[in-house]
Amino acid sequence: MPNERPDGTAGTTRPHQDHGIRWRLVRGEQSALAELYDGHASVVRGLAHRFLDDEDAADRVVAEVFAEVWATPGAYEPERGSLRSWLTELTRRRALRHLDESSLGPRARARLEERIRAASAAARADHMVTAMPGSLRTVLELAYVGRRDYREAAAELGVSEDETRRRLRLGLQLLSAAAQNGSEKAS
Repeated sequence: MPNERPDGTAGTTRPHQDHGIRWRLVRGEQSALAELYDGHASVVRGLAHRFLDDEDAADRVVAEVFAEVWATPGAYEPERGSLRSWLTELTRRRALRHLDESSLGPRARARLEERIRAASAAARADHMVTAMPGSLRTVLELAYVGRRDYREAAAELGVSEDETRRRLRLGLQLLSAAAQNGSEKAS
């Protein structure tokens, strides 16, 4: 089950939870698959729908992704990233496979592949932010979502302006490093 963030949106599982679910899946515990599905099916379906823009195809991708998880739970390597990241990658691959199997023309396929790349990048960015320590995530959300400058964010958080700037800088550095690592893995 995903963690609840202070704003009520779903977060990501913690690494020890990812390890626990993986081992339960490897042991064949159906309850682990149900827990994983309950916590992540909406993300997988949302990505599949954004990739394919087709309800039925998105539903097939969701079924295929979770069937693959059940069939090959050992394929998930926690040291390489979170379960959510792995599910995102499985979804991307399945969506691309659906595109390859479809009868789209080259231009339509190129447009859809570009949408898939953009949606994957957006999902990766969302995951990077949700995986950050709360103090960094909160200041980034205040600055970029809440449109507050560092002084306003500092006042709202009850910390010094220097601390707010430090958190912003560190958060942005983490995002930059994670984005760079993600683009290197994708190529």
